[in-house]
Amino acid sequence: MMKSVVCIEPGILEVQEVAKPTVKPGHVLVKIKRVGICGTDLHAFNGNQPFFQYPRVLGHELAGEIESVGEGVSLEVGKSVYIIPYLACEKCIACRHGRTNCCTDMKVLGVHLDGGMCEFLQVPENYVVVTQGLDHDQLAVVECLAIGAHAVRRGQIKAETNVLVVGTGPIGMGIVQFAKEAGARVLVMDVNIERLEFCKQQLGADDIIVAGIGAAEKLASLTNNECAVTVFDATGNPAAMEAGFNFVAHGGSYVLVSVVKSNINFSDPEFHKREMSLLGSRNATREDFEHVINCLINNKVTVDTMITHRGALLDLPELIKDWIQPSFGVIKAVVEV
Repeated sequence: MMKSVVCIEPGILEVQEVAKPTVKPGHVLVKIKRVGICGTDLHAFNGNQPFFQYPRVLGHELAGEIESVGEGVSLEVGKSVYIIPYLACEKCIACRHGRTNCCTDMKVLGVHLDGGMCEFLQVPENYVVVTQGLDHDQLAVVECLAIGAHAVRRGQIKAETNVLVVGTGPIGMGIVQFAKEAGARVLVMDVNIERLEFCKQQLGADDIIVAGIGAAEKLASLTNNECAVTVFDATGNPAAMEAGFNFVAHGGSYVLVSVVKSNINFSDPEFHKREMSLLGSRNATREDFEHVINCLINNKVTVDTMITHRGALLDLPELIKDWIQPSFGVIKAVVEV
């Protein structure tokens, strides 16, 4: 038997004792060590996460150790790993073109399938990656950073161009770091001044803009009235997503990383006048994960300063009630198993 934390319904997490998985052929049983808390988990807890059904074991930012392996698996027991949580069909049109991140039959751990807020998790071998030289905290945040790395790759950023990242949660912070790594001049916009300062002081953002009245004028002053060549939205706020269309330069791109339960409206004349490219960015590919690992090993990006809160798995039903409160100042919370 093992302990597992289940989201029974919005607002309720419950510790349950369930059967420990028996490893199947082609699969790996991972002893979970760390679980990063993501906006997806918080949205699911609050009841506003798309593609979601209850009850569900949350958790898709996962690091652990190989406990045992099934028949045909060559991975070594005891090795530290991270888990790629996007289980793709590998047959659909997206998968055939290498776009496994937007598989037509995507199954994401912690969303469509039970995730890693438990002591042991069984995962197909192809989604378990042995990694040396990084600790479990770093490995638990790889997936979060991969979202940002994929978004930056979607945006096809060019060095020394103006990039605007709207939203300074962990995903936005990942975008900031990978946009800087790509050589861009990165501006950051949010209503949270403390997070804006964190992005500038800790993550290398070049300048900050307080969202709301005067934001457009500040952006214009910082870009010679040209706006941003690439704008990324990581707010999870429909109104902010709609406002972002006005921040894109003529000939520029707008990358929507946020996923919301809403229709997004924009001015077609403005959209066409600028010949704007509108892009969605979903999940990440193995290539993005590998890029994150390389950047972590070579100290090109950081996660240590992003982790502000941590707690034990069995305390999570109470801890999460605090962590969702803005007054607690959570940037990234990590669960220790």
